[in-house]
Amino acid sequence: MQQMLLKHLVTITFLCTAKGINAKKGKWDAVTTGLEAYFGFFFKYLSLSLGIKCGGVLSAPHGNISSPNFPGLYPYDIDCVWLIVVTEGSSVLLTFHHFDLEFHDSCEFDYLKIYNGVSEDQGNLLGKFCGTSFPPPFTSSWNVMTIIFHSDNHVASHGFSAVFQKDVCGGVLTGLSGSITSPDYPENYPNNAECHWVIQATSNSVVKLTFVDFQMENDEQCNFDYVAIFDGPTMDHTLLSHYCGNMKPPDMISSAQELLVVFKSDFNIAGRGFKAYYFSGACQEVYTAIKGNFSSPQYPNSYPNNIKCHWTVQLPLGYRIKVFFLDLDLEGRNSLTDGCDYDHLAVFDGGTEKASLLGKWCGREMLSPIISSRNQLLLVLHTDRNTANRGFSVSYIGVVPMNVTCTRTEFQIQIPTQSLAQLERNKVYLGVPSCPAQVVGLNFRIHARFETCGTEPQKRNNTSVIVSILYIDFSDGNQEDVHQYEVQCEPKRKEASVNLISGSDPYRLNQYAENLVDSHQEDGEAAEAYETKGQDTSDIVFISICILAGVLMVIAIVGLVLL
Repeated sequence: MQQMLLKHLVTITFLCTAKGINAKKGKWDAVTTGLEAYFGFFFKYLSLSLGIKCGGVLSAPHGNISSPNFPGLYPYDIDCVWLIVVTEGSSVLLTFHHFDLEFHDSCEFDYLKIYNGVSEDQGNLLGKFCGTSFPPPFTSSWNVMTIIFHSDNHVASHGFSAVFQKDVCGGVLTGLSGSITSPDYPENYPNNAECHWVIQATSNSVVKLTFVDFQMENDEQCNFDYVAIFDGPTMDHTLLSHYCGNMKPPDMISSAQELLVVFKSDFNIAGRGFKAYYFSGACQEVYTAIKGNFSSPQYPNSYPNNIKCHWTVQLPLGYRIKVFFLDLDLEGRNSLTDGCDYDHLAVFDGGTEKASLLGKWCGREMLSPIISSRNQLLLVLHTDRNTANRGFSVSYIGVVPMNVTCTRTEFQIQIPTQSLAQLERNKVYLGVPSCPAQVVGLNFRIHARFETCGTEPQKRNNTSVIVSILYIDFSDGNQEDVHQYEVQCEPKRKEASVNLISGSDPYRLNQYAENLVDSHQEDGEAAEAYETKGQDTSDIVFISICILAGVLMVIAIVGLVLL
């Protein structure tokens, strides 16, 4: 046993040296993975040497996991961690054959936790279980799954047993986001395959499914190879549709918190298959209100690792969308490429990622407001497998579509009534409530001479202009909500312009943002130290681990000599 420990300690020491060398070449990840794996094996052997058979790193394509002493009673006061790591690009299916733990309403005593990945972040938690009800089969959204078993100091049961395997199709998916693919994607899928994925969102949420690639055997009725989508967890629920051929299916949204995806192939003719992303809970929202705000999952606490989230703002035709960034704190730029290659927030000028990119950001930045050119806007948050920060918070407001012109003596303003369908005409006025809009055809219309309706002459950039404020009152009985637009006319050139100046109280939002900036600036060097700390912490931990490995290697050598 000592020889085995020494062997692994020497390997760890080698990896420590290799990591120090390769870090300069930007090759940390591969060596880190090897280091983590060898430490997993080392602690597994150390546990065995102490007579404890509990936890470890499992890298076989399939295997078994069970509680200590299974099928006997498990010990008191034990904590076990299993890390299942399969080939990159594969997934892990975990299926339980026996389950019997001490019961508690919130599983506070003895419990089993299953995580999608390495991180014990709540956003990666697939489930926490106790009692005698079997957990459902779980499929990871990437090639790593973590299982944690804990028992307290009283009441023991028979525990659990489960099997895992890689590269399977189907299962229950419960993360905030993830991807599903046909078997062997992007190679041709096998014949006579059938896979069922049940995607479960958190309570009071829905599931969004977006296909990014699709190529299957074509048939007019889709009777041979196909993907079928059901609005619920079983095939007894409503069939939303089924698809085949090369046409990518449209985005699908469930009516409740579960969606079933079924893939089936017949005995001949195969295609590349499909790849789709799913989004649920706080990771998938569609906003249709004229104004609103939202933030990254778990904000202001750290966001989960390994997620991709979509937030869509969709307003009536003619509207544009103005977004105010209240806070942005993501993982920093790649030091080699100076790009946002890790965690980043992207904004698209439309409803899909194929729309024009308005911006892509990472790190800690204070951003100016952005405005869309149309009535849809998509924000996408992408996070990788490590390093999580506070996230982001934004507020948005719909910019009402209007046509503002002027002559040498008056303003002329037109707003489509369908854009303000819920408002009476006296809720739209220029300067003062005594200058309300009139309804003419399909428009709210205001004609106002410069000497009326609160207009006033001003000098801007050495140019004489006439300025007034257009008010649109969305207030209801519970909350005041008045949007203000500055209308401006240069009479000599008969040129008019309009700018949103208030709504969702952007002045207050900007002040909030400025306060954040001030607090960061007051830190000065501390703000820079924050970034450096994020980079240096891993180095400190790494060096500590290497020192520990060296000490343990010396102890192992001394043990061999004494033997």
